[in-house]
Amino acid sequence: MFFEGRISEGAGVFLMMNNYFHDVATALLLASGIAMWVIYKKFGESEGRESKEYFLRLYASMTFLARFSLAWIILGGVPRTYFYKEFEWANYAGKSQVPALLVKHVLAFLFVGMGAYIWIKIRKKAAGIRGNSTS
Repeated sequence: MFFEGRISEGAGVFLMMNNYFHDVATALLLASGIAMWVIYKKFGESEGRESKEYFLRLYASMTFLARFSLAWIILGGVPRTYFYKEFEWANYAGKSQVPALLVKHVLAFLFVGMGAYIWIKIRKKAAGIRGNSTS
């Protein structure tokens, strides 16, 4: 193993911060999708060309945020998974923490899945607006 059973203090801080940001990225993917859907309803569905252009500008910025979140979820999940048993596993809770972990992971996968689904729908809406504005 990379740390041979002992995680240095610096590596421990890195892993702790990675794990916090991994959780934040998971929530951010869903939250940004919901926020973008609300923005679409307000500006993307309006009749005004300026409102639709405003939506497309926001969409471009928010898409970067969503992609960054998804990348962190995937890349940050690697060290989190690899070091879970040594770094996060609470020995005093033993196997009783397994049901809590199952619930946590079901919710995390649900958040990521719902966030991805919303972003796919938003991407199609943005493409439709772009296609209509060039006609």
